[in-house]
Amino acid sequence: MTLSVPRLDQPLVVVAGGAAMAVTTLQHRAAPALATALGLPWREPLRPESPQVALAALAGRGPGLVPLPIDPGLPLEGGAGHWAEALGAWRQPALLLLAGEQLNSGLPAAMTALLLQWRVPLLGLVQADGPWEAPARRGDGLPWLGNLDGAEGLDLALALELRWRQIGAD
Repeated sequence: MTLSVPRLDQPLVVVAGGAAMAVTTLQHRAAPALATALGLPWREPLRPESPQVALAALAGRGPGLVPLPIDPGLPLEGGAGHWAEALGAWRQPALLLLAGEQLNSGLPAAMTALLLQWRVPLLGLVQADGPWEAPARRGDGLPWLGNLDGAEGLDLALALELRWRQIGAD
């Protein structure tokens, strides 16, 4: 059973770090479990060429998970900023999806810092695979929602709802 997220009235952009192929592979692999766990539909990916056009198209759309198929920290063509900057400017809520093997690096902290630097409403981090190590996750001080491997959807949805309420007042 999943818990709906009643206060969440807009799409969430699902971001991930790394090379474009790794990002899309991770998102594709995690999409069914993440959508089920959160009780939200998985939508078509954002078109990475133009953040302003893509984000304007999201305005007024209902809840759902919308993947960004590239690392949000990569510079845009022509040096016109990057996706993290655009997500922050639009105050577009986001979830950070991480593969289990990425937890053995500074990537979770670096991606969190990048998104927070640009004032992206980061709803939290979700571990897509691998064993969940709760003491390590609590110790890193990042806003983890949970993991998808063996996670109960109720817990992940509840964590998302609580985090939404926490940062919704910002």
